[in-house]
Amino acid sequence: MNKSKDNLTSNLLENLSFIFDQNQDREKAIPMEKYMKNHFKFLGIKTPERRALMKQFFSETDLLKLDFQQNFVQSLWEKKEREYQYAALDYINKSLKKISKQDLPLFEKLIMTKSWWDTVDSIAPHAVGHIAKIAPEVKDEVIETWAYGDHLWLRRASILFQLKYKEDTEESRLYRYILHNASSKEFFIQKAIGWSLREYSKTNPESVRQFIHEHSLSKLSIREGSKYI
Repeated sequence: MNKSKDNLTSNLLENLSFIFDQNQDREKAIPMEKYMKNHFKFLGIKTPERRALMKQFFSETDLLKLDFQQNFVQSLWEKKEREYQYAALDYINKSLKKISKQDLPLFEKLIMTKSWWDTVDSIAPHAVGHIAKIAPEVKDEVIETWAYGDHLWLRRASILFQLKYKEDTEESRLYRYILHNASSKEFFIQKAIGWSLREYSKTNPESVRQFIHEHSLSKLSIREGSKYI
């Protein structure tokens, strides 16, 4: 990290920390922590309020006019309170047009760090999905290894990265990743399979209906995947 980037990251983090500190609410934080199984500490800033604060932050800093700031994202990920990871996701999702194949290692790291459904389910269909569209080679170079690897959250991400693709969905890949993971007893894998099938059924219901009929899937995956068919 060079000095100018270091200074920029420090200034951005200081600005956002000030805004968040002024709006924290311990009474709200307790049920938020409970909802997330006490995996993470919270400041007690709920989503609508956080988004309003992030709008203020983006306006005050002109951050969205700059190149994508990996260092800032990593610094937010290192913060203890979960709202900072959500802030990173807010920033990432507003910067998709600036994200490229070179940023994929960062997103792989984020998926594997402080992992839970709330962050992975944003990174996979947005950042990873975007990169896989503009650089399709990453599907075989990187995402393939996720689907066939041992890391729970990378496997979930491989199933979900095409979630927003609709008619652009590579059906054979989606089904192949699902079948490879179909025997998993992990709730988050079964749920991802069902979610991905449900979304794709909005585009190709007959294909999903036939896939569910012809293959052995968990009851959870079938229930989720069949909602619209």
